[in-house]
Amino acid sequence: MTKETNQNLAISWLLFFAVLVSGYLISVFEALNYFYLTALIGLIVMMVVFNNHFVRIQRSLFRVFIGTVFIFSGIVKGIDPVGTQYRIEDYFIAFGTEWALPLALPLAVFLSSFEFILGVTILFKIWMNVSGWLLVLVMGFFTVVTINDAVNNPVPDCGCFGDALVISNWQTLYKNLVIDAMLVIVFLGRRKTKPLFSFAVGNIVFLISLAGFVWFQIYSIRHLPFIDFRNWKVGKKLVHENPEPARYYLTYKNKNTGEEKEYLSPDYPYNDTAWLAEWEFVSQRTVDPNPRLHDLAAEDMEGNNVTEQLTGNPGYQFLLVAYNLNKSNQEAMSEVRDLVDSCYENGISFAVLTASLPDDISEFQEKYPLQADFFLADDITLMAMIRSNPGLILLKNGVVADKWHYNDFPKFNRLVLRFPDMQP
Repeated sequence: MTKETNQNLAISWLLFFAVLVSGYLISVFEALNYFYLTALIGLIVMMVVFNNHFVRIQRSLFRVFIGTVFIFSGIVKGIDPVGTQYRIEDYFIAFGTEWALPLALPLAVFLSSFEFILGVTILFKIWMNVSGWLLVLVMGFFTVVTINDAVNNPVPDCGCFGDALVISNWQTLYKNLVIDAMLVIVFLGRRKTKPLFSFAVGNIVFLISLAGFVWFQIYSIRHLPFIDFRNWKVGKKLVHENPEPARYYLTYKNKNTGEEKEYLSPDYPYNDTAWLAEWEFVSQRTVDPNPRLHDLAAEDMEGNNVTEQLTGNPGYQFLLVAYNLNKSNQEAMSEVRDLVDSCYENGISFAVLTASLPDDISEFQEKYPLQADFFLADDITLMAMIRSNPGLILLKNGVVADKWHYNDFPKFNRLVLRFPDMQP
């Protein structure tokens, strides 16, 4: 090898590892700074200038990485297409295009499928010329979108990796710029990439992958996601076994000097009459040292908090979750009545959680006279609890025992076979 060749190879490996280090920094730091942003843009420019210095192994590693990221991103969104739908709806609302809300779910399926199949074609070197151009267009679009997300923050979470991996908007932008740097080498070397399969076999791989992934998403929509990445997944504990007591901090102000002091209750001279004559109570704050296990805050119609009553029920507790009663599947509501009646007869608690207005709840109760208590909760929380409207959740002693889409609501006799202690 000549001296010039060695220098070119050294430059390519230096840039190669610079990309890897940049990817590592993204995973460690939630938000870097504009210097880092400038450095990434400079790295992309260097990739363009020195792209001829890269050898086959480096181009292959970049191609495998990009293909794997696209496949992973498509799968984690495809696992939960309804969740992806909610993220797209957030964008429609943020940009004032509410008229497009009915298109959110079909668009979620299309985008996840497109991302997945593009990753497959890149990873397995199928139609590299076409795939390379599509990849440039997709990354160009997503880079522009994430620049706006990072600067203006129209939505708090773009959902690029679904609920499996939540990263900030700035991290998303940095991630896209790192992929852009790799893409320069993959795209400019696409004609040098030899196909892995023959044209016919490549077409078969493409069609099978696309059909299988679309079916995979349709199944998740009609039932529940294969993998639940959220707080209300089956087996999740919703209550602390040995919770630490809450700490109360009291602030007092000196009547003469105006000085304020904060005390941890009961470590303050509350029984000292001389001290009480000089100090007056200002405020109190409460610190709960226990980590939050879920985001549910349920109230009855009078505004009383009943969250612990529901999640901490030592027996079986059914939760029928319908964030919007008017938009819920009405056929499922008719079918669930038998289950509610059976639970009532066997002394099993059954509650309905909704974010609907009181008038809508009253109208619903007249139409479907269920022997169950109705409670109010935030619609975002309810949509995160289960991807079905309505959906059914079974708790036992503060643990999520099972969940059902409305297409899979169980019969009570089958539940008893699975949970024998459900029937006294």
